Amino acid sequence: MSNLLQLLLEPLSYPFMVRGMIAAAMVGIVCALVGTYVVLQGMAFFGDALAHSILPGVAAGYLISGGGREMLFWWALLTAMLAALGIGAVSKGAQVREDTAIGIVFVGMFALGIALISTMRSYTVDLVHFLFGDLLGVSQGDLLLTAAFGLLVIVAIVAFYKEFLVISFDPILAETLRLRSNRLRYLLLVLIAVAIVVSLQTVGVALMLGMLITPAATAQLLTRRLLPMMAVAALIGVLSSVVGLYISYYAGVASGAAIVLVCTAIFAVVALFAPGRGWLWQRRRQAAG
Repeated sequence: MSNLLQLLLEPLSYPFMVRGMIAAAMVGIVCALVGTYVVLQGMAFFGDALAHSILPGVAAGYLISGGGREMLFWWALLTAMLAALGIGAVSKGAQVREDTAIGIVFVGMFALGIALISTMRSYTVDLVHFLFGDLLGVSQGDLLLTAAFGLLVIVAIVAFYKEFLVISFDPILAETLRLRSNRLRYLLLVLIAVAIVVSLQTVGVALMLGMLITPAATAQLLTRRLLPMMAVAALIGVLSSVVGLYISYYAGVASGAAIVLVCTAIFAVVALFAPGRGWLWQRRRQAAG
């Protein structure tokens, strides 16, 4: 027991580990809550595209600040919000399917980011943490930003819970109730953008989609109601973050990758054994039938 306690407490003796664990837990909650709507509305491609669309903002911030990291969050946030709103505007104004609009904006923004990065002489080391995360490099200021914007997302979800519920499950009812579906849709896109930027330093662009989609998809296998689904997804997000960070510390692997792998492992177990909806339950039902 004492050895187990020592294993649990040793990483917490380092302030950067404590900050990283708090940041990862907050990101796990925020991404899980927003990701619930992403999963329910089939917006996984949007989340992936938006995560990559912030690249020009990161590159522009890096160039303008002369290599400093302090302003990159704000540039990434601005770019993510512009990309989210741009996708909504293109899909509506140009009369094209939303997945087509996502592809157009995604490719354009990503190409712009690559063009900006290609002008730098030494970008490989400096920007690699934005691709794969730099959880252990979270500062006190980063933690405050994560908490502030994470709380903003949570407050918005609570405030518009009923409206988001209706547009997610019954768009026709939303029209009947005269809800401003387009505005609510834009708000949801902005919340997804904020969640992505908040989690940028934790897991990075390359692994962001894992935290946004996997906890919510796992929770969907365990419950059919929205509120319990959010709660289970948030719990999985926090658990994956904490366990992944411990694995990262003792196994010497990248923290973002460890967190997403734990999250994926939980999904695999639930997909196999979930009561009524798991693969083994389905096989048993088919055999009995």
